[in-house]
Amino acid sequence: MAKKFPMHPKYPERICWGCDKYCPADSLCCGNGTERTPHPAELFGDDWYEWGLAAWEPASAGQTPTPE
Repeated sequence: MAKKFPMHPKYPERICWGCDKYCPADSLCCGNGTERTPHPAELFGDDWYEWGLAAWEPASAGQTPTPE
């Protein structure tokens, strides 16, 4: 079972978020590479979790979204 993912960690830059181990940034144990995986808040801002799947829902029921 996966650990609960923190929405607003205090120091996200200190941890690799690439797997459930949450290793310190200076000792990556999972073999994920040489760089840590950033937390979504670092990439997309503090409201990253509010985007959800609603951004992909069509404007009205019955319509299918068209690719741009």
